[in-house]
Amino acid sequence: MPLVAFVSPKGGVGKTTLAANVAALLAARGHDVLALDLDPQNALRLHLGRSLREEEGFLSALGRGTAWHAALRPTPYGVSLLPFGGVEPRQALDLERLLMDRPEALTGPVGEMLADPGRILVVDTPPGPSPALSALLPMLDLPVAVLLADGGSASLIPRLADGTFLGRGTMAMRAAGRAVLALNQVELDQPLSTAVLDVARGLMGGRLLGVVGRDLAVAEALADRRLPVEVAAGSAAEDLSLLAEALLGRLSLPAPLASRPSVLQDWGQRR
Repeated sequence: MPLVAFVSPKGGVGKTTLAANVAALLAARGHDVLALDLDPQNALRLHLGRSLREEEGFLSALGRGTAWHAALRPTPYGVSLLPFGGVEPRQALDLERLLMDRPEALTGPVGEMLADPGRILVVDTPPGPSPALSALLPMLDLPVAVLLADGGSASLIPRLADGTFLGRGTMAMRAAGRAVLALNQVELDQPLSTAVLDVARGLMGGRLLGVVGRDLAVAEALADRRLPVEVAAGSAAEDLSLLAEALLGRLSLPAPLASRPSVLQDWGQRR
């Protein structure tokens, strides 16, 4: 039933990587996880083991009234996936207009997804504001804002802290007030990185969900079409596991009733 959205004011911060790994780790613990890709880059499917050649998706077919169940795809990580789907630039613009004019085209199906009390809905959103994210703001339980430990991201942390990064409307401010921060690619031996971490701790306090260290093993795993937590090599895999545990703590979910098939069995057995 909870809706967790990975969001960011800027692109290139590793948002989709974190969303995919956390979704897979939650599924490995036995939770019913549905991953929804709202980003036109359509990259979540690649992280979760689906083929590059697959172009079908949920969002790309939204205007055609296709039932969301028909777009569901299984993944080797035990996560059910709703890919965005392949779209041309003109189609992407038409979809944005549809969501601005008729947000219920998205909120209706998402409401059906959330009707299952045992399900966790993990959403990967495009960077910055978008009609899709705006439509879902009233439904968000936990926005997870992802930023890098660099100068550009440091300038955005105050907007996370004061609740303005999602916009200044009532719904945006309420959702942003529940947001937590995941700081990615932290290098504790670099002064700039540690300075950004200090800023995040000072401004976000207990809303700093976790940090993920910079780790070459992440790039190597992604190049091999595998999740970093699947490879379980390097410090980032452990950081991602801790991030998933912290997220579970925020959601206060009951323990799952049964295990689910997943290639991350080792992590799933760590209770």
